[in-house]
Amino acid sequence: MELKDFIEKFREQFDETEPEEINADTYFKELDEWGSLKGLLVMAMVSDEYGKQIKAEDIRKADTVEDLFNIVNAL
Repeated sequence: MELKDFIEKFREQFDETEPEEINADTYFKELDEWGSLKGLLVMAMVSDEYGKQIKAEDIRKADTVEDLFNIVNAL
């Protein structure tokens, strides 16, 4: 799994946020569009794209998109 690909898939979960606003250093929970529904979409994306199951706790532990990538990559 590559960080670049993960960021691309992560960006696809957001309809109203400009793609260039989301990068490895983005504090995704600070995005206006972030909420529990986006969290569920990200969890589903990880399952569908990478065959890994993350929990809400994993998302809470992550601050940036790269943090989340590292958690998923470690599973």
